[in-house]
Formats: sequence, C-alpha cells, structure tokens
Amino acid sequence: MISAQFAQLLMAGRTEFNRRVAEARRRHQGFDTDAFSAFLSSAADAVVCAVSERAPDRAGAAAVAVYDLALELTAHGHTGALVRRVWSELAPCYAGLLAERPSAVLGMLTNAALHLQKRQGVRVEEWLDLMQQLALQVSDLQQLGAVGQICAWRAGMAHYRAGAIAAADNLPATLALAAFGANGGTDWPALREVLLRDPWWTPNEAARQRLAAGIEIGSFAGFGGEFSEPPEVRPADLGFWVRSGERYFLLMADACGAILHPATEDEYAHPQPPATASHISISGQRLTLNGRLVELDLPGAQVKVVCNASAAAIVSPFSHAVRVLPLR
Repeated sequence: MISAQFAQLLMAGRTEFNRRVAEARRRHQGFDTDAFSAFLSSAADAVVCAVSERAPDRAGAAAVAVYDLALELTAHGHTGALVRRVWSELAPCYAGLLAERPSAVLGMLTNAALHLQKRQGVRVEEWLDLMQQLALQVSDLQQLGAVGQICAWRAGMAHYRAGAIAAADNLPATLALAAFGANGGTDWPALREVLLRDPWWTPNEAARQRLAAGIEIGSFAGFGGEFSEPPEVRPADLGFWVRSGERYFLLMADACGAILHPATEDEYAHPQPPATASHISISGQRLTLNGRLVELDLPGAQVKVVCNASAAAIVSPFSHAVRVLPLR
C-alpha cells in the first residue's frame, strides 16, 4: 500500500505521471502496468518516505526521479525481489544522499546489486548487510561507490580486491577501516600493507582459521554448474587457469571468496610462471601443505595440487570442483 506522503505527490502530478506511463507503454511492448504499480507500493514508496522524512522540500523531486527509474526497471523486467529489497531496505539507509541525488544513488545501488546477482558464488545478502552497516558513515557519492566496491569484494567478488584497496585510499581512514571490517587497533596504511602482502589475510581471526581449509568452487554442468568434465588447473599471475572439456576459465580466489571468469584456450596454453615451490605430500585422504594438515574428501591417489604465489588449487578426476586454499 502506498503511503500518504507518496500518494499526495502522485496525485499532485497525476497528469504528468500518467503521461509518462503512457509513453513507457508506447516505447516498450508488453509493459507490465501491474508490475509497475506493485513496485511503486513495495519499493519506491520506501524511498520517497525516507526522503520526505529527511528533507521534505526534496520529496517532490525525489518522487519524480523514483517514478522514472521505476518505469525503466519495469520496462526491462528488473523489479524482482532483489531490487525491491535494495529500494525498500538499503536505499532508505542513505536518505541524505537520496535527497540530494536520488537518480544517481538508486542507479548505483540497483546496478551493483543486479551485477552481483549474476555472478555465481557471490554473497549478495552479505553485500546488502555490509552496505546497511556502513551507511551512516558515507557522506557523498564518491564514498558510496568506493564502499560499494569494497563490500562487493568482501561478499565474494575476488577480482575487485586490488580496486577495493585502491578505492579505500580516497576514503576517510575511519570509513576505510570500517569498510574492511577492521575493529580499531590499527591504522589504514598498516592494514593496507597487510592486505596487499597477503591476499588470504582478513581482520577477522575466525575467518582466517576457516580459510585454512580452503574454498571450493565449481560443480557439474549437468546440475547447473560450470564444469562438464573434472577440471584441470595451471598457475597464473592472478590465480589459476582452468580447463574443463572445451571451456576455459581464470579462477581468482582470496580471503573473501572465489570466482570464475571466461578465458580462452590460448590463455590456458600460454607459458606461465613456474609453480611456486611448496612442501606437499598426500597420504590417504590427508594433504600436508607446508606443514599444515588438510583433510580431503577425495581419494588421495589421483589428487593434483598446483600452487601459485599465494594459494594451492586441488583437483581430482573424481570431482567437478576446484578447492583453493592459502599456501600458509
């Protein structure tokens, strides 16, 4: 149900709003007016109410911006549960920014969420939670973009790591530390140095302990996964090259997660830096890696372990997954 605040604004601009709906229906065949109406009440209303409470004089402009964005999202079929949550739960946390730049803020948050949703293994729920936790410390669009990138990395977008660290250089130190989950006791330059030195380090000690067992990525294509055949791996500067059947990938992994990017046969076959020397032994279903014992859930006889500068990748002809774990 639409709130009294939003209803009044819609009524005041009824003629113009109706014209915009008619234009959307002409431009987009099959425009779903029911979905649009539902989105206004379930998502857009929360945004307008947040602005109305924070800056009443900006509510009218926000209503127009929200209405236009809702039309575009409906036209492209992007009014699903995730976008509704972004608008109804996350965006209102940034009411001050919404009052100043409603289109930019909503566009940034919506596009980010939709992008994360497309990547298998990324923890969108975690991204939403982190963004809400940090909202009170974000004061402008530049900070919002940087925090969004850092939170996306923490939620599993491993390839964002370098960009996230660079983006944090332009944030206030307290916000940079909070965005990376550091609980005081350090400063940003010191934290930055550790993050750059060790991709598998995180301020969360419990998470570091869990990471010792590694991260598993990939599954059988017949069940909706990426690999049609048990994968093979080679070391790469940024992770591991992966081959499965006729498909090739770049696997990137760090303390926050693992992700696969499409690659080519030439990239997989190209000469790579030699694998990092490590002390590896396998006995039964136990792997010893640089003195650390790792339990395997596979027969050890045909397990293959390949190392790059910071991690080891474990593959087996009996599995359609790759297990990646820190070297130390």
